[in-house]
Amino acid sequence: MTAYLNALGVICALGRGKEEVSHNLFAGDCSGMRDEAGWIVDRTVPVAAVRGDLVAIPVELSEQASRNNQLLLEAALQIREDIDQAIATYGRHRIGVVLGTSTSGIDEASRGLAHYIREEVFPADYNYQQQELGAPANFLADWLQTSGPAYVISTACTSSARALMSAQRLLNMGLCDAVLCGGVDSLCKLTLNGFSALEAVSGQRCNPFSVNRNGINIGEAAVLFLMTRQPGGSPSIALLGSGASSDAHHISAPEPAGRGALQAMRKALDRANLQPSQIAYLNLHGTATQHNDSMESLAVTTLFPDGVPCSSTKPLTGHTLGAAGALEAAFCWLSLCKDNLQHAMAPHVWDGQPDPDLPPLNWVTRTDRLSSIAPRYLMSNSFAFGGNNVSLIIGDAP
Repeated sequence: MTAYLNALGVICALGRGKEEVSHNLFAGDCSGMRDEAGWIVDRTVPVAAVRGDLVAIPVELSEQASRNNQLLLEAALQIREDIDQAIATYGRHRIGVVLGTSTSGIDEASRGLAHYIREEVFPADYNYQQQELGAPANFLADWLQTSGPAYVISTACTSSARALMSAQRLLNMGLCDAVLCGGVDSLCKLTLNGFSALEAVSGQRCNPFSVNRNGINIGEAAVLFLMTRQPGGSPSIALLGSGASSDAHHISAPEPAGRGALQAMRKALDRANLQPSQIAYLNLHGTATQHNDSMESLAVTTLFPDGVPCSSTKPLTGHTLGAAGALEAAFCWLSLCKDNLQHAMAPHVWDGQPDPDLPPLNWVTRTDRLSSIAPRYLMSNSFAFGGNNVSLIIGDAP
């Protein structure tokens, strides 16, 4: 059954809302990536933060106040009219919420714990529920007063890609008529220091697939789709296929030959009933770590021996972890959006120095364009710790 993606709310380092994010995405604007101290001891590193004040959490939900939920609320407000229409059409009990996250409210919780260590008492605004992984879905359902299934998937960097897959299953099983799905993650010291301990955080803007690549940048984002069984506009955009695999190669390193990644991409193509040659663009996971870029380039060239236009958007947004899968699916959605009159794609931003040990890929530039003729099919890859792999296909719906 086709899962239509009828509305999109998005906030990240590229901006707030479809128009601003699209403009900066297709321009390859990296200005949202800025050097900051204070996240990692004795280091200044680039981070891709959302700048400026965020909308306040409503007073009646103050116990759920966290930066993570503020980001999510910003995305939800962008599509509030579409959400209200879905509630009016289907009823609150038929609206589901499925999100991906890896941080939830851990930043507020860690500051609360630090206060407890100093003062032997928690701060007045500390609430353990802020840090529970299910907090974003509970918050959104409480804010909207919906009573359909509401839960969070947390599989590290594939979390929100899996949330889209799970949302489609809720529609297919008849448990919901509409699902709010996506992901949210906020910057916090825990994740930055964790990746730093793995020696994976770059001191410069990340440089995916370059011979000079030396690690990731971290970012934050919130993405929210309204997924239904019915098209919501013209042209209609849908989640046409999805594939997941779990190769369990290593707790943090990917399987070197890319077998799990290849399996996920092939499953997505099979479920969409497509051939590799029909994919017009591929958004790579492209973290700029040695191992990820190596295995992903191997998997891509195996599946696409004739090449496919592709790019990594991590230099523009940072790696948004639990939000990354939905964010990069959103970039595919924006490429297909009727407002994208130039039929632009996200360019690959790097130093232009390929790694001779990696098979060459077909990089999208700022002047490359999608065909204006539908149907067009775009793929987005997400890979996570533990060998957890997801590939999504977003396209013009039939």
